[in-house]
Amino acid sequence: GVPLGSLDLESVVQPLALNPWDVVLCISGTIISCENAIVVVVIFYSPAFRAPMFLLIGSLATADLLAGVGLMLHFAFVYFIPSEAVSLLTVGLLVSSFTASVCSLLAITIDRYLSLYNALTYCSERTVTRTHIMLLLTWGASIGHGLLPVLGWNCLQEPSACSAVRPLTRSHLVLLSASVLAVLAAMLQLYVQICRIVCRHAHQIAVQRHFLAGSHYGASSRKGIATPAVILGTLASCWLPFAIFGLLGERGSAALCAHAALLPAAYNSLLNPVIYAFRNREIQKVLWAACCGCVSPSPPFRSRSPSDV
Repeated sequence: GVPLGSLDLESVVQPLALNPWDVVLCISGTIISCENAIVVVVIFYSPAFRAPMFLLIGSLATADLLAGVGLMLHFAFVYFIPSEAVSLLTVGLLVSSFTASVCSLLAITIDRYLSLYNALTYCSERTVTRTHIMLLLTWGASIGHGLLPVLGWNCLQEPSACSAVRPLTRSHLVLLSASVLAVLAAMLQLYVQICRIVCRHAHQIAVQRHFLAGSHYGASSRKGIATPAVILGTLASCWLPFAIFGLLGERGSAALCAHAALLPAAYNSLLNPVIYAFRNREIQKVLWAACCGCVSPSPPFRSRSPSDV
């Protein structure tokens, strides 16, 4: 069969020819790490970013940062420090970080929905508690999932059970793919509800201002639908190749197919800061202040809904 390069951890003890796909993944990991490190520093350094929505964005950026670091470490250990045991740790880190990234996206979507559905009671201590619970569940499940290959759920002792993305077993890859599809389905359902709420609110405002009803309702509705469409479209285009490959790919699939499925998933971590952080006006203010040499750790932010993010 076709050798799988860095995806085949059984071959790390042998000298490997440099795979261009692995170079692309390593470079992507470097860019992902730098980009998300900016978001993490901005959010966790400034006391102004302690609202639930910023904690969830920080969780997403942290997960994507770890994913970028994992891609770089995996490349380094495969080509420069060949070690099957250490490579298992990097695979566990990648599984944990990508799982935390997808789960953080779901948590952000849940928070957006609740901020609209329970708008009057959203800014309360109950929301903070709920956010902390979602963070604990997200990272607890993600770390536990990442530990599975390290603790023995791998195919190093049973090559016949290997998936195309070694050392993950076929059943583990199917579980990961099914989990991604479940998150996509849940987010789709939540954003459908969000669009309905936004359109209903826009219609109510338009009725109150009947002389602008047509233009106001149309513009508000388009804006309310466009943002979820971009978010879901980006997530689906990045993760569906991996999910489909995981469910339908054969054990002996070529390395090209495996890398072609993994690369878009990695690029989701590259796009997340643009969609969820850099578009936020408060974060933009801090970044501009930092670029201009101004120090303003606690700017007077107004309260915003996660739906504005």
